[in-house]
Amino acid sequence: MDLDCGKCWDSSKKESWNTIWILAYQSLGVVYGDLSISPLYVYKSTFAEDIQHSDTNEEIFGVLSFVFWTLTLLPLFKYVFIVLRADDNGEGGTFALYSLICRHVRVSLLPNRQAADEAVSTYKLEHHPGNRNSLKMKSLLEKHKALHTALLILVLLGTCMVIGDGVLTPAISVFSAVSGLEFSMSKAHHEYAVIPITCVILLCLFALQHYGTHRIGFFFAPIVLIWLLCISALGLYNIFHWNPHVYKALSPYYMFSFLRKTRMGGWMSLGGILLCITGSEAMFADLGHFSYTAIQMAFTFLVYPALILAYMGQAAYLSKNYHNSDQISFYIAVPESVRWPVLIVAILASVVGSQAIISGTFSIINQSQSLSCFPRVKVVHTSDKIHGQIYIPEINWMLMILCIAVTIGFRDIKHMGNASGLAVMAVMLVTTCLTSLVIILCWHKPPIVALSFLLFFGSIELLYFSASLTKFTEGAWLPILLALFLMTIMLVWHYATVKKYEYDLHNKVSLEWLLALGPSLGIARVPGIGVVFTDLTSGIPANFSRFVTNLPAFHRILVFVCVKSVPVPHVPPAERYLVGRVGPAAHRSYRCIVRYGYRDVHQDVDSFESELVDRLADFIRYDWNLAHEGTNSCGEDDGLHSNASSSECRLTVIGMAAALSSTPLYELDGILEPASVSVEFPSTGNGGVPDEVEMEPINVRQRRVRFAVDNCNASENDARPNMGHDSPMRGELGDLAEAQQAGTVFILGHSHVRAKQGSSILKRLAINIGYNFLRSNCRGTDVVLRVPPASLLEVGMVYVV
Repeated sequence: MDLDCGKCWDSSKKESWNTIWILAYQSLGVVYGDLSISPLYVYKSTFAEDIQHSDTNEEIFGVLSFVFWTLTLLPLFKYVFIVLRADDNGEGGTFALYSLICRHVRVSLLPNRQAADEAVSTYKLEHHPGNRNSLKMKSLLEKHKALHTALLILVLLGTCMVIGDGVLTPAISVFSAVSGLEFSMSKAHHEYAVIPITCVILLCLFALQHYGTHRIGFFFAPIVLIWLLCISALGLYNIFHWNPHVYKALSPYYMFSFLRKTRMGGWMSLGGILLCITGSEAMFADLGHFSYTAIQMAFTFLVYPALILAYMGQAAYLSKNYHNSDQISFYIAVPESVRWPVLIVAILASVVGSQAIISGTFSIINQSQSLSCFPRVKVVHTSDKIHGQIYIPEINWMLMILCIAVTIGFRDIKHMGNASGLAVMAVMLVTTCLTSLVIILCWHKPPIVALSFLLFFGSIELLYFSASLTKFTEGAWLPILLALFLMTIMLVWHYATVKKYEYDLHNKVSLEWLLALGPSLGIARVPGIGVVFTDLTSGIPANFSRFVTNLPAFHRILVFVCVKSVPVPHVPPAERYLVGRVGPAAHRSYRCIVRYGYRDVHQDVDSFESELVDRLADFIRYDWNLAHEGTNSCGEDDGLHSNASSSECRLTVIGMAAALSSTPLYELDGILEPASVSVEFPSTGNGGVPDEVEMEPINVRQRRVRFAVDNCNASENDARPNMGHDSPMRGELGDLAEAQQAGTVFILGHSHVRAKQGSSILKRLAINIGYNFLRSNCRGTDVVLRVPPASLLEVGMVYVV
């Protein structure tokens, strides 16, 4: 199924206020679930060991001041007013920033990048002359390949920390919510009840993931809204009942007073304070589902005030009840008469917050897979209507096992908070670094602006990050260990994938070899369509030559299909297919490049097969119409009827609605588009090996042509006697229809990769052991491409890289 790309909210100014408020309400359940439940564990984690609450209240007021200014500077100023503007066609997150940078600077390590990708409408660039310093930065990044790798490693580090947060957030959220039972039962019973109840809730949460969030998603926003109103009301009650002057603690003076008194212990306690911004990254990561204005309004007018009131209320209670300092928790400030309702709402809100980070983990792994940075996994789309809602079975069960293991292993909020805090702050540091690059490279601002952003927010985050590192032996080791493990997997997979592509590029077969195959060499053409999957965008892949060598026959209709990712979030369906001929028309061979964005949904094989045939038919009509007008897709007057050709014909974008009659109707959107030319272009990441790609002439304005069907005109044209090209076109379309009736076979390469002799020990470990282990234990290409086993034909290949 090819789902719609969803709504694009780039033109938020055109949205009505009613729509904006509805989106703001819906964003509560998706974006702010994690952030809104942070009052459950911030104070308890902060006062766990490093500092103690005293009757002077300097500690509690200092912590409140830190919480207030941390929430104000990072989520409000940094994310709401700056980072949210660094969107990629309305999409946010780590990969959105990386994609945005890759489009402005040639630092992408995607191996089969084409210049033709820049013609995609979502591949929009801000045509700004740029200042001298930004051009110097761009030149520096493009010149040194080591910087390309460093940038990718930085992005993967942020990705790994998000996945680590997906392990830790459900555990600490549900555990802290359930821990409210300690006030309703004895300590002996409480110790044996909280862990099992937390594990059962987590088990149920992960077991229900395959149903998709859309089935229960309409409950999410009301739950978070009720929770925010609940903590606001409790905060106001505690402020007026216990200490109406607690607002004075918002002054920065109390932060310095706190550090002056507590010294090293106060600095180490920052690892607990930073938990108040857990989930802030979700505002940016989930930007694609909502508008910038909606997320901004929801946080500014509801979430932010509610959180400040909640923390002020807890501080007001503790300032007058310092004798209970050994029992600091969220529930101690809740009146006993409403403790049970608050407990139930807190558990529901923790489940919502956990769901948001689990869905985000699925999404970022899917994006990593599209960039060839993660082993192939099965991606299940849980909604036909809502774009982007996915479920990954293998990742789901691994997350569940790790979450339960963290809950049983740590058994307290202190260790979970230390681990979660380090993961959260690492992701924020990565976002700050990437945003500073966007400011200078994409927004073309002076370097002093980017440097000021990096130093101001980076210094705050480094302060918290350093405090988290001091808790390495008390739980902070877990996200570091997870990140190292995941980084190793991602880098090994990406390295081996690039090496395989380079091997294919060096060993591809010339077009003359394909055209020479015929009955004189004992090669037969059998009925049907042969779809050969390859990573190459030009040339004949080596696996096909091996196939023909061992089985001297191939199908009458031959299609070389390259399914590739483009560094944009979405490729419009009308621009997804690039179709061209391989050789003359009589050979019945074609090339089709299917382009997806990193957040696009790949099609099921049934719809893909039928759509591929439709696009081929559209291309055949289009191509013969060009031939009738005196031009053709091969760029030669007689190219369509030539028996041999030294190069492939240019590729043409065939849209979803491009069904042509013999005389197509054109809708012109500007000046005429020039014919594409074939040029030598170095594919990034292939070691400098040139790959033939399709490229438009430089400094020529482009236009798009849309083709529409007019049944009346089509029938009239059928009756015209002067359409000399009609008969061969009908013959080619008839051959395509007959081949479709005979059946389609999907030809895939089944590869085994081996490091060549003389390689370093590290390379042999990565390729011979690491990559081959991952390849043999992850989903095959046929599963990812959804190829039915009955139509699958695999060709064994040994890659020596």
